[in-house]
Amino acid sequence: MDRRLTPANARAALESLRGQVDAPRFVAGEPARVAVPVADLLKAPEGARDRQVIWGEALTVIDRHAAWAFVQAAKDGYCGYLREAQLTEAEAATHWVSTPGTHLYDGPKVQHRDLAALSMGARLRVTGTQGAWAETPQGFVPLAHLKPLGEYHDDPATVAQMFLHTPYLWGGNSRAGIDCSGLAQIAFHACGMALPGDSDLQAGCGAAIPEGAALQRNDLLFWKGHVAIALSDSRMIHATGAFMAVVEEEIAAAIARIAAAGDGPVTARRRIIRSV
Repeated sequence: MDRRLTPANARAALESLRGQVDAPRFVAGEPARVAVPVADLLKAPEGARDRQVIWGEALTVIDRHAAWAFVQAAKDGYCGYLREAQLTEAEAATHWVSTPGTHLYDGPKVQHRDLAALSMGARLRVTGTQGAWAETPQGFVPLAHLKPLGEYHDDPATVAQMFLHTPYLWGGNSRAGIDCSGLAQIAFHACGMALPGDSDLQAGCGAAIPEGAALQRNDLLFWKGHVAIALSDSRMIHATGAFMAVVEEEIAAAIARIAAAGDGPVTARRRIIRSV
C-alpha cells in the first residue's frame, strides 16, 4: 500500500482497513478541519513536508499522540501528521475561496484589521452578508472572493495562470508557495475535477493522449517527478524549481531544457475528464 494514501500508522488504522493491515487498534476516525491558513502535512512528527492543507479543509483524525495528529485529507485521501494545535472541530462549510488569495477581516470594511491570509480552496461557513462582505464565525471575507460549494471555475489553465510568479515551494499548496503538483491539483479542483496531490499519482489519472496527437489546453505533461499544464499545443504553465516560480514556457523549449538538465524526457501525456 502507498503510505501516502493509507490511513494507518504504527498506533492505529481506520476501520475501513480491517483485514487489510495489521494495527494495534482500528478506529472510526474523528472529523476535524484545518484551523490555520496553511499547515504542513508531514511524513512523520517533526519530519519532512509531504504536502500542505489549508484553512477549513476537512480531515479525518486517525490518531493523536504527544501533541501530534495523524490525519487523512478529505480532498484527496493524502495522509500525514499535523500538530494538534492546527486542528479544530469540524463545521459544515458553505463557500470556498475562489481567487488565488484573500484576507479574513475583523469587520466588513477594508480598513478593518486583517486576521489571516487565505488561499484558493480555503473553506468557510458563511452565516450572513453585510453589503459586499460575507460574515463567518471567524470574521469577514469579500463576497467577490468566494463561490458557494458546488460552483466552480470553467478552465483549469486559466486558474493556473492566476498563480503566475507565485514562488516555488516543494510540497506547497498555497498562494504563498506552490509546487508543480500543487498547482495542477488546485487548478483542476477549482474546476470540479479531482486530482491527487503528487505528480506520480496524477500521471495515472484521466486518459493517455495517443503518440503524435496534438495537445489540447488543460492536458497534463509529465516528466519524472514533474507535471505541467498545457495552455495550447505549443505552450505550458508549471511551478518549477528551475525558475523558483510559476512560469509559462514554450513546450519544445521546456522539453529541451529539462532534458539538458539531466531530468529526462516527457514520460506521459494525460487528458483529465470532467466528472461534474
